[in-house]
Formats: sequence, structure tokens, C-alpha cells
Amino acid sequence: MSNYKIILSGGGTGGHIYPAIAIANEIKLRYPGSDFLFVGANDRMEMDKVPEAGYKIEGLWISGFQRKLTLKNMMFPFKLIMSLMRSQKIIKTFKPNVVIGTGGFASGPLLQVANSKKVPTLIQEQNSYPGITNKLLSKKADTICVAYEGLERFFPKEKIVLTGNPIRKDLLETENKHIEAKDTFGLIHSKHTLLVLGGSLGARRINMLIEEKLDFFKANNVQLIWQCGKLYYDQYKQYNALENVQVHAFLNTMDMAYASADFIISRAGASSVSELCVVGKPVFFIPSPNVAEDHQTKNAQAIVDKGAAVLIKEKDLDTVFDATFLEVLESEEKQSTLRKNIKKLALINATKDIVDEVEKLLKIND
Repeated sequence: MSNYKIILSGGGTGGHIYPAIAIANEIKLRYPGSDFLFVGANDRMEMDKVPEAGYKIEGLWISGFQRKLTLKNMMFPFKLIMSLMRSQKIIKTFKPNVVIGTGGFASGPLLQVANSKKVPTLIQEQNSYPGITNKLLSKKADTICVAYEGLERFFPKEKIVLTGNPIRKDLLETENKHIEAKDTFGLIHSKHTLLVLGGSLGARRINMLIEEKLDFFKANNVQLIWQCGKLYYDQYKQYNALENVQVHAFLNTMDMAYASADFIISRAGASSVSELCVVGKPVFFIPSPNVAEDHQTKNAQAIVDKGAAVLIKEKDLDTVFDATFLEVLESEEKQSTLRKNIKKLALINATKDIVDEVEKLLKIND
């Protein structure tokens, strides 16, 4: 059989959606006649992004559970029951050969129902520290594809496969584009280039830091490609008037942005970390402290422990940023070590390796 029926569930953030789309695209390459259905959470970004990628999506009425007493929390049991019932109907109607979860609110009830119906399930865990949903789902899932070593602390060891996170194919070619990329952005070749990434919406504390340090960067011969996010663009676009600063709401050509950079400041979401390992530049991680289980700090720490990046916590930015940045900027040896070590952690065949695992589950019922 080569025309399979596949359900994928992942959403809430791009870090859950884009891996699901990458996996679907790879399955479609191998089995062009297959039928795909995505399941997301109503009102979340997947309801727009998945159709843009050419796939059907159905929404569940589900949201996260906050750790304090709110009206949202009081609604949570009702939403969960409704989502489980809707998931039952989706699985009964669509009759999938396999269900793949890449994280996010909707994947919980959907994979729970799939497991109860004995439909093969695969979890793709992007972080070094899993959320509670995937910990619970892992007990009955068939395969768990992970991006970090050491996750047998959380998941059954015999189900774990180290694959990495799916990344964009164009990022594999950045190494040879450095000069072309600097020209594309109109950068000065004799200056150091710092790429600042705060995610599509932006990162408030990173933006505040960059604004405070504009004179510091200028004094140290550093030019900026500053992706401040669409929420903050109007606030910071005035700095485009400066000779050594480019402010962007979005960066549409991420491969060129990465290729142009000598150094990178970034959050530590799972997808960003995986991309930065492939890109292989000296990275300063400034994790968001406002995410579940503080998983960004744990993602960054896993890279730092291998001598492959620098971690600066938000609370320490005012006191240590200048010295930490200059320590890397002024040492070719330090830069070389960071580049070499982070590249060792790159798992460039992640999407193919994950779909190899999906194929094994598809063959079970053939």
C-alpha cells in the first residue's frame, strides 16, 4: 500500500507547526497519493499557516492550562472533554494509518484518542525538557523522535530515536554564501555583522538591550541586522537612519541573514536552536524566561554544556552583556571553538530520519 492516510497535529507556535509541515512534505514526496489532515487549536496560528502550506486542517476547542485560578482554567475540563469527543469523530471518520504529534495544545487530546483506538502514533519532541502533555502521551506512543540526548529521564528508553528537529533545506547551504549575503543586505565587508533574532512577534527584552547598546556596537565596529518583530517595528524603525543598523519586522530570506552574520543573538526555542547548530556561527542565547518549564533555558544550556554557545540570562544582561560579548568578539580562538563545537551538534537529516520512523509504523498494518 502506498496511499496512506496521515493525521498531523502541532501548533500554537511556529516551532510546533513548521516541523509538522516539513514532515508532511517529506511523506508526500515518498507517497504522493497519500491523504493528509492536520488538527490544530481553534484561534491559533496553525489555522492560517497550515492552509497556506497547502494542507487541510480541523480545529479543536482547546487551550493550555494555567497554574492559577482563572476563568480560562475553569473552562479547561469542558474544553478537554469537547476536544476528546471531536478527536474521536475525526479519527473515526478519517481512519488514519498513523498519527503524528509535534506538540501544542491540540496534539494532547488527538494522540490520546489515537492511542486508545490502537492507531500507531509518533511524537516529535523538539525540546531538551518535554512538557507535561508529551510526558503523558509517551507512555502509549509507539515512537518518540527527539532532538537532544538524555531524554530517557522523561520517556521510555526503548521508544526514543535521536533524529533532531526538521529544519529548512536552504539553511544547509549558508556556508558558501557569506560574501553574497553581505552584498544582498548592503553590509560593509570590513565590519563585524551581528544578527539579532527575536522571533516573528519580537522579544521585548532583547529589543531593549539592542537599543541601549547601539553606541557600544558602533564603537566596536559592529553592524546590525536587527529583526525586532512586527509588534515592535514601529517603535524601532527610526534606527534605520543610522549607518550601521538595519531594522526589520521580518526576515524573509533567513538563509541569507544567517550567511551574512559573524555573530548571532537569539532566543532558544527548539527550532531556532536546531537551525543555529546547522548554521554554525558563534551564538549568544538569551532565553525567554516566560515559557512553560523554562524550557528555553534548558535548550540553551544543553548547547552551552558542549562548549558550543554562550548563554546570558535576561536578569544578568545589564551587568554581564558587554564583557561577555567582547570576550567572543576579541578572540578568534573563542569564535573558532564555538563554530566548531556547535556544528558538531547539527542533525541535518532530521526530517528524513523522522519520516523513516513514520514509515516503520505505516508498514505495521500493510
